[in-house]
Amino acid sequence: GICCFGYGYSIRNTSTWSLETCDADIGGNIIMCPQCDKECTYWMLNITCESSKKLCIFDNFGTLVFAVFMAIWVTLFLEFWKRRQAELEYEWDTTEFLDHEEPVRPEYEARCTRSVKNPITQDVEHVPYTACGKCLRMSLCSTAVLFAICLIIVSVVGIIVYRLSVFVAFSSTLPNVKNIKHLENYLTPQMATTITASLINFIIIMILNMLYERLAIKITDFELPRTQSDYENSLTLKMFLFQFVNFYSSCFYIAFFKGKVVGYPGDPVYWLGKYRNEECDPGGCLLELTTQLMIIMGGKAIWNNIQEVLLPWIKNLIARYCVGIKSEHVIPRWEQDYQLQMLGKLGLFYEYLEMVIQFGFVTLFVASFPLAPVLAFFNNLIEIRVDAWKLTTQYRRPVPAKAQDIGAWQPILQGVAFLAVVTNAMIIAFTSDMIPRLVYYWSFSTPPYGNSPNHTMAGYINSSLSVFQISDFKNSSKPKITPEWFIDSIHTTCRYRDYRNPPGHPQQYEFSIFYWHVIAAKLAFVIVIEHVVYSVKFILAYIIPDVSSETREKVKREKYLTQSLRETRLKIVKKRIGSIADKLIKGQTGDFRSKIE
Repeated sequence: GICCFGYGYSIRNTSTWSLETCDADIGGNIIMCPQCDKECTYWMLNITCESSKKLCIFDNFGTLVFAVFMAIWVTLFLEFWKRRQAELEYEWDTTEFLDHEEPVRPEYEARCTRSVKNPITQDVEHVPYTACGKCLRMSLCSTAVLFAICLIIVSVVGIIVYRLSVFVAFSSTLPNVKNIKHLENYLTPQMATTITASLINFIIIMILNMLYERLAIKITDFELPRTQSDYENSLTLKMFLFQFVNFYSSCFYIAFFKGKVVGYPGDPVYWLGKYRNEECDPGGCLLELTTQLMIIMGGKAIWNNIQEVLLPWIKNLIARYCVGIKSEHVIPRWEQDYQLQMLGKLGLFYEYLEMVIQFGFVTLFVASFPLAPVLAFFNNLIEIRVDAWKLTTQYRRPVPAKAQDIGAWQPILQGVAFLAVVTNAMIIAFTSDMIPRLVYYWSFSTPPYGNSPNHTMAGYINSSLSVFQISDFKNSSKPKITPEWFIDSIHTTCRYRDYRNPPGHPQQYEFSIFYWHVIAAKLAFVIVIEHVVYSVKFILAYIIPDVSSETREKVKREKYLTQSLRETRLKIVKKRIGSIADKLIKGQTGDFRSKIE
């Protein structure tokens, strides 16, 4: 990730399409169409100069290589974790840990009022509900989960409406604020909208997170799982499903939906019949996606660490104050430890959940933010020390419990790794401008479409922007005010981000041949990269065994010794039983003879 970021940083000032954007003779002469109705006005392309340089850091060929590397790394990580898990199962003697060995939860046993026969043990057991009652409970719980997910989707829709409405406000106010004239190249209306929306979205995410955490526990308690493993697996599925939608929905919107169906200035597409759809910057939405990931991922890490430090410390401080202990040296150490907070049965559950969500950020969107693994690494270093301090000073010693593996987290990690290949391929194809640049370089920079005798990136910016006749504006979309440099008699056209035929063409404002070449190249890229990466993943998963040969030999050796011990004991028992039987037979024979005599 650091190498990929360094490569992008080194080419930010030498990239041809970035230089064209910043060039006063190229980007300074391209007039862009307004991005909203009436309140927005015309603007020059070169005001996005700094954004295009930042975009070069993340939108380059190094990102493609790193995304493929991460897809393979995830496979290796999960396969070697299976091997490590097998070693731990052997060391902790949970290799043959069966479900019926796990004790029943007291909450479940206390509600058991009906008797049924266990099909495995054939013993009569008590259950809390019938099959019909269980189906009804599951239906009610599923409905509650779907309702909570719909609530998240509604919040995302609210954020989208905020983005659509506040962009108009920023477009009309930011250019007129004199105090930020020196920041106009950095604080564009698009960037201001992205940052404020990301911050608001992060706050909503954390609030919904706390609310749903309590709701998920109540739903799982209502389901009444039989064992603690069943309880944790059920809660795991609910919490991950919710947090997946909660944390990643806004990122999916920016990556795959924003700026995709916007129409053109003469016929824009409206959302909910009122709000004009958002457009991406001329360089695409990749930089906005990177900003969103940085705010959510970084904010989540900071909030979790602060919460893990302050929450137990404050609780212990209040508890000591309520008990009336002024100093820790007044009572014995063992009593001090007893008055600490209880870790609870779900203590490790939240640690797993935090790591899995972080795993999703690192893998699902790594093509847009190569530094995500670096941030995760440093966060985990801090997390280790915070958890060590928390467990040794703020919580009682937890009660150990036996478990064979990490439960439902394993298939969740595998599902995220499988989905990461698709998301990264689609981010590179549909969110970044890598494929359009390649299509232009290999097909449209040379004849018959281009004028250059050799393949080049020169002229890409001009080819990626379509032309619109200003006189074709509808009255509802035409800007109210125009900049001082705009002259109606001279400036008769403006440019917008799309691949459409120019005015005067027999099929004006329809998609051009360049558009269909780009779409075909994007689909081909996604199909090829998915098949190649999935093939490599499956080959690696097949080659690498889940259990190492050393662990397998240890397990076999243990089974052999156990079997040998059983056979030896059986021989001893048989020998003893045989001698006793002989004595009994001899005794019975002597008694029979004496009776006959």
